[in-house]
Amino acid sequence: MPIITISRGSYSHGKQVAEMLSAKLGYECVSREIILNASKHFNTPEIKLKRALHDAPSSLDRITYGKDRYIAFFQEALLRYLLKDNVIYHGLAGHFFVKDVSHALKVRIVADLDERLANEMERDNLSREKALRLLKSDDEERRKWSLDLYGIDTNDSSWYDLIVHIGTMSPEDAVEMIAKTATQPSFQATEASRKAIETRMLAARVQVLLLETMPSAKVSIEEGEIVVSGDGYWGDEKKLIATVDCEKAGLQLKLRSCNAG
Repeated sequence: MPIITISRGSYSHGKQVAEMLSAKLGYECVSREIILNASKHFNTPEIKLKRALHDAPSSLDRITYGKDRYIAFFQEALLRYLLKDNVIYHGLAGHFFVKDVSHALKVRIVADLDERLANEMERDNLSREKALRLLKSDDEERRKWSLDLYGIDTNDSSWYDLIVHIGTMSPEDAVEMIAKTATQPSFQATEASRKAIETRMLAARVQVLLLETMPSAKVSIEEGEIVVSGDGYWGDEKKLIATVDCEKAGLQLKLRSCNAG
């Protein structure tokens, strides 16, 4: 069965749709739980993880790799969770980390601006003008986050398998559409697609393990191998491979200096 990621702007019914979809399909529905898991697992304050996933990087972040650290924690926790299948994740950044996983159904939910404004005005007792400023600021911050870190525009439709417009259809209609799409053969888990997400999780674990000694290291997946590129000290290669347990997963871990020919 697939995993489903739901990306949305604030006040776009994403949480409502995710919870209704979870009830219909019998899938586990998670969002903040991933941040709490990462916070506990890596002994990191929840607020720092939330800010790292929402705020665009500052100049200081780029020098100290502070934001990279928290995103690495979140990525490893999310991918570790998604190994289970039958999971709906609604929240920030999920679709970025399962881009090439074929059994990951990536959904984007959009809603009319007027409805979003009405919801924010009612919840926080705001004027229309202030609510509009806050919504625009939030949307732009999320867009800048993905552009600065990954060169990706969240408004780029090619990142999603399905885009649902609440307003054109109701949340109930959206649930029916997503549920039907999730049953299609192209979104069913295979041995290869499960291996793909396991490889991504192990690559994320390598990134976490290198944070202290080599925070600028670039970890990539190339033809089934986890490749670490960078200048610096990455420690004992055999110990690193044993810690990540790549061999058990049938993977190779290669450490490559940026200065290598």
